[in-house]
Amino acid sequence: MSSVVSFLISFIFTAAFMPALIRYFRAKHEGQMIREEGPSWHEKKSGTPTMGGLMFILAIIIATLIAGLVFGQLDPVALILLFILILYGLLGMWDDSIKLFRRQNEGLKAWQKLLGQLIGGAVFFAVYLHEGLPLLLKIPGLGAVHLGLVGYFIFILFWLVGFSNAVNLTDGLDGLVAGVGSISFITYGIIALHQHQYDVAMFCLAVVGGLLAFLIYNHKPAKIFMGDMGSLALGGALAAVSILVHHEVSLLWIGLIYVIETASVILQVISFKTTGKRIFLMSPIHHHFEMKGWSEWRIDITFWCISAVTAITGIWVMW
Repeated sequence: MSSVVSFLISFIFTAAFMPALIRYFRAKHEGQMIREEGPSWHEKKSGTPTMGGLMFILAIIIATLIAGLVFGQLDPVALILLFILILYGLLGMWDDSIKLFRRQNEGLKAWQKLLGQLIGGAVFFAVYLHEGLPLLLKIPGLGAVHLGLVGYFIFILFWLVGFSNAVNLTDGLDGLVAGVGSISFITYGIIALHQHQYDVAMFCLAVVGGLLAFLIYNHKPAKIFMGDMGSLALGGALAAVSILVHHEVSLLWIGLIYVIETASVILQVISFKTTGKRIFLMSPIHHHFEMKGWSEWRIDITFWCISAVTAITGIWVMW
């Protein structure tokens, strides 16, 4: 029941107040600066309000707090998920603010963003230890692999930093991350419910509610973007959720789209630096399909379907 309540509160809050945020940014003439190296036709999106993540993050926080208090599930696990969401969201907000107010494409320096992500990972690990959770990974075919204190700490830092950046890279088309993210979080919400982790499920469904409401305004043609504030927060929270349900490695499959998007960037850079040639017409890979003539809707629907398939098969394998 707490999951249903958190979903409804988050959805209603985001749907109701997002138009006000859009009007505010339009009135201030503050909108997204489009990357010069991106597809040329994306230039028409310049000026579209960004930082829409602010509204659905607020919705998730409010929904989780209310549902958690009403149903007695506002425990350290729920609070650390909110902490990661907020911290990574603030990093993204800082990044977005620099781009907006200084009218430039680049925001935070890489080391500044990494430092904030690592601090978040360290705090998460401290709470993880406090809760007495296991320092092991469940790897299909190998079973449980014990990493020890240092090994698991390094893994958590890598996982949170890696997936927050991966979701950030994926957020390049109208509606793409809102759709894929909804599928990812509802998948882990189902897993959490199956394992009777109602605190984690409550948080996941609050995220799904916020994202589905955000999609109303973010589908093509987008009225607002989530910005780095939204994508970094979602990526960090998703990695944290996968750890707390003790199916960390499953995120490589359930979140396959994020993995492919990130791999396409890495491969593109390696290929160009070593051979002077590009593997893809443009990276991340969603831009490659744009250059091939695919519409944003076609890419979105294709990627959403792939996410749905990996989600369903991922649950099937685990159960």
